[in-house]
Amino acid sequence: MIVDRQHKKNFQMKRLNLNHLQTFAHVIACGSFSAAAERLNLTQPAISLQVRQLEQRLNLRLIERVGKRLKPTSAGTVLLEHVTRIDAAVEAALLDLSSHAQGIAGKITIGTGATACIHLLPPILQRLKQAFPALDVRVSTGNTDGVLKAVEENRLDLALVTLPAAGRSLVITPLLEDEFVAIFCAAQPQIPETITPTALADYPLVVFEAGSSTRLLIDEWFLKAGIRVKPVMELGSIEAIKEMVAAGLGYSIVPGMAVAAEHHRRGLHVRSLTPALSRTLGLVLRQDKPLSHALRQVIDALHSLA
Repeated sequence: MIVDRQHKKNFQMKRLNLNHLQTFAHVIACGSFSAAAERLNLTQPAISLQVRQLEQRLNLRLIERVGKRLKPTSAGTVLLEHVTRIDAAVEAALLDLSSHAQGIAGKITIGTGATACIHLLPPILQRLKQAFPALDVRVSTGNTDGVLKAVEENRLDLALVTLPAAGRSLVITPLLEDEFVAIFCAAQPQIPETITPTALADYPLVVFEAGSSTRLLIDEWFLKAGIRVKPVMELGSIEAIKEMVAAGLGYSIVPGMAVAAEHHRRGLHVRSLTPALSRTLGLVLRQDKPLSHALRQVIDALHSLA
């Protein structure tokens, strides 16, 4: 009996705090205590204390400094593998419990680009809100690399991004094609009859900022014709681009969805490109992401775009 009590006491001493495990994983992912503290909205001393308590609980050193970045020790690397499985087990348990709840509820976070956020998602989100009032769908915008990283780290539930895209432990499903078009000021007197890279070479170009997935596709379209573009403006907002073009300050090449609706064409003349240029939007999830009832509804709604 005494031995059993001692065994139970030792077991209780070894129980791990899930918050401490998550903190440890964030420190490794961020590479520093300060960056992890900012991400978790905690103080750096609180982060350091949680990691220290975890190391004391296990009686193992979990983190070491390599150069300016923190890296896991061999024991820390092993623990990280278990943290991933623990996260999956906890999410699976919550998913099982959600089946006992009535209706579709909860928070789902989507990451995407600004153009899709403005011109693609609002009608879908409106329908979801009407059908499931307790469902809270939140959208954040960013570049493709940042959005994919957030999905990998489970800070976003899913993403809608321009393909190609890649990432460890991600499932990427092509969803829809979006054809690019050229837009000009409606009052512009001379517009090329055929909108080719060569025909546009001498016109002032207002375009997306460098580094974006959309800009890379546009640059490649010109480069295939041997033309390296020199834009007069590089902007991060599709709405700003359209306003500049409507004001007669240049032309642009934009995703077709940005000018699909009639009220988005005011002051603009829209023309097809030759050769055609399009992008593929894809749906991105973690491979081990549990599909709750709420998440399934959001995914199904996005698949309706196809």
